[in-house]
Amino acid sequence: MTKITREHFFYAFFLPAVLISARCKATSENQKKHGVAFFIFGDSFLDAGNNNYINTTTLDQANFWPYGETYFQFPTGRFSDGRLVPDFIAKYANLPFIPPFLQPGIDQYYHGVNFASAGAGALAETFEGDVIDLKTQLRYYKKVENWLRHKLGNDEARMTISKAVHLFSIGSNDYLSPFLTNSTVLKSYTNSKYVGMVIGNLTTVVKEIYRLGGRKFAFINVPPLGCLPTIRISRAANGSCLKETSLVAALHNKALSKLLRELEKQLKGFKHSLFDLNSFLEQRINHPSKFGFRQGKSACCGTGPFRGGFSCGGRRLVKQFELCENPNEYVFWDSIHLTEQAYKQLADQMWGGGVGHPHVLGPYNLMNLFHT
Repeated sequence: MTKITREHFFYAFFLPAVLISARCKATSENQKKHGVAFFIFGDSFLDAGNNNYINTTTLDQANFWPYGETYFQFPTGRFSDGRLVPDFIAKYANLPFIPPFLQPGIDQYYHGVNFASAGAGALAETFEGDVIDLKTQLRYYKKVENWLRHKLGNDEARMTISKAVHLFSIGSNDYLSPFLTNSTVLKSYTNSKYVGMVIGNLTTVVKEIYRLGGRKFAFINVPPLGCLPTIRISRAANGSCLKETSLVAALHNKALSKLLRELEKQLKGFKHSLFDLNSFLEQRINHPSKFGFRQGKSACCGTGPFRGGFSCGGRRLVKQFELCENPNEYVFWDSIHLTEQAYKQLADQMWGGGVGHPHVLGPYNLMNLFHT
């Protein structure tokens, strides 16, 4: 009787404890092996090459020289001479380069994946048909979430997603597209109503990722759009920053800050970082030498005044372009996007900027989010 009782005790209590311990150890070892996953959503500031694999125009692609000429020494689809913010953040988090979701041959997502698409907006109508809009990016994310559940089981997949960092840069194209395409859409809404539509779509996506288990989010706000070289050369701007475009960017950024404060209160465990790209870029445009640049207003690659013509590489509507000798001296690579040097400065501050740093608006920096 005593023997039976001891055996019963062993099988009822000790063996399950061993199995649970082994499972926890395996989960811990798996997470340690793969690190914290990194999921990236948004537009050309973050796109690592998804648009290489969709049916679009060269206006939304960067898979030709001189894009990628410095670090990679070949075009990857990134809208820069070299690396982008996610490339630096992945390095700091001890992760490999995070690949584009649509890149052929990607068969595992333990480290995360990049869904961003150049030209994308929060609104499906933004450059519709030529880009991967935010809700489609969410649909791709759900495919990855299903893959993780299939590979790891529901519990461990949810743990992986809860520890993952989700980075967003979205909104710029929603506000730029009406100016670049001469659309009358902004005349159909007040600025605040239009911003509300953009923020509303972003809110839906963030809440859905939260429902699936996501808890850690990072956001880059919208830059001073009216000061981009491509806007400066417009007739309305006449070489100056276009106030109308920068105003709607400022409204978006205010609404984004408010949204994140509200989500922090509404959603248990919601953690976020918000980086003020707007003021970061404004400082470098107006005072480039303070930050190691020679030129803050003109682009390295393009045509016309400020090299504001979106012609870098000669594969778009305008074939003529000029190329600077040293991209590291410039804030802007082409008429819209930044050089690797500017992106590195941005990534460094996003990663390690402390609370109270003028550009780190959220309660966490990215290093905190990855290590929390």
